[in-house]
Amino acid sequence: MPVMTPDMLEAFHREVFPEMQLNLKVDHVDHESIVVSMQADARHLRPGGTVSGPTMMELADAAMYFLVLAQIGPVALAVTTNLNMNFLRKPEPGRMVAKGRLLKLGKALAVGEIGIFSGTSKDPVAHATVTYSIPPKR
Repeated sequence: MPVMTPDMLEAFHREVFPEMQLNLKVDHVDHESIVVSMQADARHLRPGGTVSGPTMMELADAAMYFLVLAQIGPVALAVTTNLNMNFLRKPEPGRMVAKGRLLKLGKALAVGEIGIFSGTSKDPVAHATVTYSIPPKR
């Protein structure tokens, strides 16, 4: 069972990262998976009317951060050490959903994968693998 609920994760995120304005919603979290959504609007678009790569990368990174924190608790200094993103299809503006799965949770590193979905499509628009460094307990 996770040690942080969706409400706890969202409150922690607002407290620690008040400058981030993605309006993320943690829809589900358990011991190995997470679903995070956001509404992509005009500020998240690149020329051509598609959701920008940096927006999708930020969504993937935030989803992995939430997934790790759900397991280890509110550790603000857990940080991304690697994020590899494959852009697969053109994402449309509107609701974006990140579906993540924890592949490994160790004492020092956590590894997961995140699929990004746009609209009602069943096919992902992007796929990321993400590694987080977990600081040692003091």
